[in-house]
Amino acid sequence: MSTSPKPVAKSAAPGAAPQASKAPAKVAPTLRSQHYKHNRLQQLRGFCAAARHGSVSKAADELMVSQPTVSLQIQALERELKVALFERRGPRIVLTHEGQLLLEMAESLVREIDALGDRFAARRGKLDSGRLDIAAGGSTILYLLPDHVAAFTAAHPGIELHLHNVTGRDGLSQLRAGQVDFAVGTMVDRQRDIEFEAMFSYQPMLICAKGHPLATRKRVTISDVAEYPLILPPSHLTTWGVVEKTFHKHNLRPTVKLQVGNWEVIKEYVRRDMGVSIVTSICLSDRDELAMIPMDRYFPARAYGIVRRAGKVLSPQAARFVEMMRASATRTTMGATGA
Repeated sequence: MSTSPKPVAKSAAPGAAPQASKAPAKVAPTLRSQHYKHNRLQQLRGFCAAARHGSVSKAADELMVSQPTVSLQIQALERELKVALFERRGPRIVLTHEGQLLLEMAESLVREIDALGDRFAARRGKLDSGRLDIAAGGSTILYLLPDHVAAFTAAHPGIELHLHNVTGRDGLSQLRAGQVDFAVGTMVDRQRDIEFEAMFSYQPMLICAKGHPLATRKRVTISDVAEYPLILPPSHLTTWGVVEKTFHKHNLRPTVKLQVGNWEVIKEYVRRDMGVSIVTSICLSDRDELAMIPMDRYFPARAYGIVRRAGKVLSPQAARFVEMMRASATRTTMGATGA
């Protein structure tokens, strides 16, 4: 294989002082460090987005940059920290142990810096822009949130509000992925990385058609209910598990005639005397033409409130919504107790 000829050094002119060879210019360590720190926020933002999506391309789409840009940001962090932050598993990338440690440290930092403008405006008494993402189930969006959303949007019309209609399981996934600020709903099983602040409580109720045999009973037992077909939400939702657990506790096996994932639909079929149902009073009103029988002897009350990641600092928009909702819950409790 041929080799390129080496450059020949020119001889100094006779009597001339020998010229010192020029060493490549070096960047002062302090300047290099400052340059790295200047770009560190972008690198961490790209890293956090890739971790959320499990994909560099999706992270690039979210940040509206090119895919190579995100890849270079991650590589720069890996060189600086001298660790691998991701490993590839098929089409997805997943965090290494070191990557998970960095995510736990970096995610809140990025969120805080990104929210700096909004927080500054909030401290000055102005909260008229930004975005708020809330996850909630269909019943929460339909029955609990309307008054709170109306009050919030009237007070802060410049804030863009997004309600994500999801199941409890999907809402937790969105919380952990940082896709929503918080969720509103109920929690049956507590989890270490999730905080739940209960604000409202609703009672368990048996509903049946007004002409149903149970409608005129002075006292209805769980055994009485077991004699009739039930209409319930699908088995992957919270209500099913609560009802099933309670019946099994009393050595009873309920007959579920119909599954449907909407309380308004359930009430309509119950109204047509196709079965009975156990619901939470959140979905009931005086306008419903149904017999409503309290079942708090057998089923627990259902608490609704704010669900958020443990230790997460809320954005000013989210904090304001929670503050207004908390104040409303306090007024509701005082009214109910006659205080």
